[in-house]
Amino acid sequence: MTARPLSDREGRTDYETSLAYMFKLAGPMVVSTISMTVMQFVDRFMVSRLGTEALAAVLPAGFVSFLPGGFAMGVLTSLNTFVSQSFGRGEKANCSRYFWQALYMATAYCALVLAIMWPTAHSIFTLLGQPAAVVPMEVIYLRIMLLANFVAIINWSSNHFFMGIHRPVVIMYSSLCGQMTNVFANYVLIFGKLGLPAMGIAGAAWGTFIGMSVAASINLAVFLSGAIHQQFGSRRTLRPDLAAMRALLAVGVPAGIGLMTNVALWGVALFALVGRFGKEAMAATSAVLSYTNLSTMPIVGISTALTAAVGKAIGAGRKDLAMRQTKGCLRIGLIYMGLVGACFLFLRDSLMVFWSKDPEVLAIGSQILVLAALYQVFHAARIIYGGALRGAGDTTWLAISSGIGAIGILGLGGALVVWILPGLGALGPWSLAAISIAVVGLANRWRFKSKRWMQIDLFRQRRVPEVVAIEQPDG
Repeated sequence: MTARPLSDREGRTDYETSLAYMFKLAGPMVVSTISMTVMQFVDRFMVSRLGTEALAAVLPAGFVSFLPGGFAMGVLTSLNTFVSQSFGRGEKANCSRYFWQALYMATAYCALVLAIMWPTAHSIFTLLGQPAAVVPMEVIYLRIMLLANFVAIINWSSNHFFMGIHRPVVIMYSSLCGQMTNVFANYVLIFGKLGLPAMGIAGAAWGTFIGMSVAASINLAVFLSGAIHQQFGSRRTLRPDLAAMRALLAVGVPAGIGLMTNVALWGVALFALVGRFGKEAMAATSAVLSYTNLSTMPIVGISTALTAAVGKAIGAGRKDLAMRQTKGCLRIGLIYMGLVGACFLFLRDSLMVFWSKDPEVLAIGSQILVLAALYQVFHAARIIYGGALRGAGDTTWLAISSGIGAIGILGLGGALVVWILPGLGALGPWSLAAISIAVVGLANRWRFKSKRWMQIDLFRQRRVPEVVAIEQPDG
């Protein structure tokens, strides 16, 4: 099927590059990502009430669990690309077919990860040089999160499907329900309320599992509902399709590597380096990353929406539209992240008091927030341009740039700084972390401006069999 115009109505192009259009598409995603991060923020605050060791344990364990989970999540971002481009081409039946293939592959992958990481959990944290007092709590948290991945993949797949067909409101409502459930379950399980025993850090992990399960149930119910089935054939496209799987993997594997290195490996490398300076440095790092994760989530929501908008525009043969949409989103991101950086810089002492009363944790955290303030605008560029390139299917570039930032600059460069300048303490690896984000942001900008992504044609290169056509109701 040949690409068709986004609309025949005069002036439609102007609307689809307007802030109103992007806010309508991105708004529900921004609400979802902010609420998710607030939930995580509250979770960590509850865990911080258990002591410095628990606060030091929860985020490193989360990053380790996100290493395999991040790869799966990254691979599943290709679902947004294929669904949105199929939607732009008018091939609606293919949208649901790609969803099922992604879910099948992700389930098998999670089973493999569980079999490998469950028995080796203790060894993983020992090899990372984590403090002995923290390792047992990290192992508990990691193992529960490995189980939660089976539920999480339903949410990740559903989110990219609904974003790809430009129905982000479904994502917003399911996410809010799951996140409210998570906060309540955490409060009950961590501190032992309603007659239940206090489970500590294990309660935080099980609370996350329960919240994800609620969101997954809602997403799956809507996907299988009559309205979605009538338009996209969600109950008719369950048959495994190796050609569709190969197409998803060709774009998704580089995306998975990119996200895994960009977030999970980056975080693991940072904590491995910071861990050499004690639990206070780790607790301060956990606190600062809680703030930076909160600050970036609105931009992540905009980037996810941009991926869908760019994919739809490319599917309809309007690459010029994709460039204008990216430019508008970038302006929003730079302004917002610039303001966030100013808050980090001028309110750093007050922000740290929220997390801890330990003088050493407060001092280290305030210094780190200065570095975090400096890289915020670069982080915006990295995320926004990454979303646009992902919509075009240019995921190999994202994997390369992320690998250079996480492994080359932070990993190797950070280790060198720790070895040569140990007196810098946690500021040494954090300086390299800031540089890595800036470099990747500038690299993604160069790639987008080069317009090489315009040469990618996913459907010409990877044709897959057509599914049985589904009749659409008139109107």
